[in-house]
Amino acid sequence: MPTSTVEDYLKSILRLDETADREVTVGGIAEDLGVTPGTVSSMMRHLSEAGLVDYVPRRSVTLRKKGRTEALRVVRRHRLVETFLVTVMKLDWSEVHEEAEVLEHVISDRLLERMDEMLGHPSHDPHGDPIPDPHGNVAAQELLHPLSEGAAGDRYRIVRVSDSDSGFLDWLRENRLLPGSVLDLVIHDPVAGIIEIRLSDDTSPLRLGEKAAARILVEPAEV
Repeated sequence: MPTSTVEDYLKSILRLDETADREVTVGGIAEDLGVTPGTVSSMMRHLSEAGLVDYVPRRSVTLRKKGRTEALRVVRRHRLVETFLVTVMKLDWSEVHEEAEVLEHVISDRLLERMDEMLGHPSHDPHGDPIPDPHGNVAAQELLHPLSEGAAGDRYRIVRVSDSDSGFLDWLRENRLLPGSVLDLVIHDPVAGIIEIRLSDDTSPLRLGEKAAARILVEPAEV
């Protein structure tokens, strides 16, 4: 059974591999985890010897099949725990990430599967992220785009929020910008970096910066 530190590294590599448009590097992992590149290099050598990653010094890191399987197991635990904390324990979605970061390393498989059963085998967590099944399979999704790339006059549905910052999540909840919400993009001013949106059931416009909009992943919705 991998240690919690190893699990954190594997999860980081998987996250970077899925979200970055370039190869995963030691520097990227160091920035993601808040550690030094030297610390990451030492861990990559350890993970390589354990058959979890392919590591090319000063170039790239790639998960091997065994490493990817372990990473997906951690992701499944994390997202199911978040869902349980929101659905059953009634915690706010902005509060559960840090709790899940701890519990994902200690919860047993038996308890996790019982939680999954109680929840009705959810496919997504409260933030819209897909939950891998017990075999590591992830439901296929349509290609999502950040709201910051949207065009004025189009309608979108929020699918995921790619941020765990509690302040940002609080702001989204207060403004009803949650997964499943449908909005109209009224104005997109790339020069000023401002986007103005309006929820489909509201007449009051809301403005946000492109940096914030980039963390909201959407799909086209029927007008």
